[in-house]
Amino acid sequence: MNRITQDAILSQIGNSPLVSDWVTIDQDRINAFADVTEDHQFIHVDEEAAKKTPFGGTIAHGFLTLSMLSKLGAETVYVLEGITAGVNYGFNKVRFINPVRAGKRIRGKFVLADYKQPREGTHVLTYNVEVEIEGEEKAALVAEWVTMQMTS
Repeated sequence: MNRITQDAILSQIGNSPLVSDWVTIDQDRINAFADVTEDHQFIHVDEEAAKKTPFGGTIAHGFLTLSMLSKLGAETVYVLEGITAGVNYGFNKVRFINPVRAGKRIRGKFVLADYKQPREGTHVLTYNVEVEIEGEEKAALVAEWVTMQMTS
């Protein structure tokens, strides 16, 4: 966890990316996501049918890859000292640019792009995020992710 003081956070804007550990997106994870979201499109869950597509096999849901930002960022992004709660605030931009094939590993690269304190005890941090796919030049997704942390 990257604990940081409120005084130091501004100096981190635009610095080198914070990089997460690799996480495997296996077929079991894809199937579980399909069950939870009730999105059982064959490209995600039917390995035989998916082999006949240009992808050559099943791929993760784009929203699965996006939802992995919580995991990828958990030990990676900045956490302000004195935090009492942290929440997703939203996205200014999300683009799915390359599918994640079942069995591939992904990791997140997070660059703090902006920090605001709209009111006492409320902190809004915006990250430029890229989710890399191991062994591939093109990222799975890019996003501008907005998080909110509350301090006492």
